Amino acid sequence: MSPVVVLVGPPGSGKSTIAALLATRLGRTHRDTDTDVVNEAGKPISDIFVDSGEAAFRALERAAIVAALKDDDAVLSLGGGAILDPETRADLAGHNVVYLDVSIGEAAKRVGLGVARPLLLGNVRTQLKNLMDARRPLYVEVAKLTVTTDGRTPEEIADEIVEHLG
Repeated sequence: MSPVVVLVGPPGSGKSTIAALLATRLGRTHRDTDTDVVNEAGKPISDIFVDSGEAAFRALERAAIVAALKDDDAVLSLGGGAILDPETRADLAGHNVVYLDVSIGEAAKRVGLGVARPLLLGNVRTQLKNLMDARRPLYVEVAKLTVTTDGRTPEEIADEIVEHLG
C-alpha cells in the first residue's frame, strides 16, 4: 500500500495547493504531513519549534510520514524539510515522488514574511536560498519527476503530474 503520489519541495513550491488539486482530480484524499503534525501536537508548527525545538518537531514529522506512507488512498504532501531524514528518503524509494521545484524569488513571493515558518525567520530570501541549496540534491534524489512551478498555474502543474502518473 502506498499513496498515489507524494509531493516534495521547498516552502512556497505549491505542495499543498497542488496536492489538493490532484486529490480532487483523482478522486482521492489529500493528506499533508504538516497538518498531521499540527493535529497530533495540538498546536502550530511554529509553537512546536519554540516550545520543544526542531528535534521534537522532526520526530513528530517522521511519525506522521511513516503513517501517511501507508495510506493507499492519498495524494500526500510532505513538509519542506522532511527529506532531511535519511530514513524518510529510504522510505520514499518505490513511491511516485514528484519534486516541485521553484525559484528563490518566486518562493519568497509565495511565503511572504514567513511568520509561521520558523526556519525562514530573518531575511526570508537568504533563508530560502540556504534551505534550497542544501535540500535540492535530496529532493532530486527521491523524485521520479521534477516539475518546475514558476510561471505556471496549479492546473498546468497538475496536468503534467497526472500525465506522468498515466
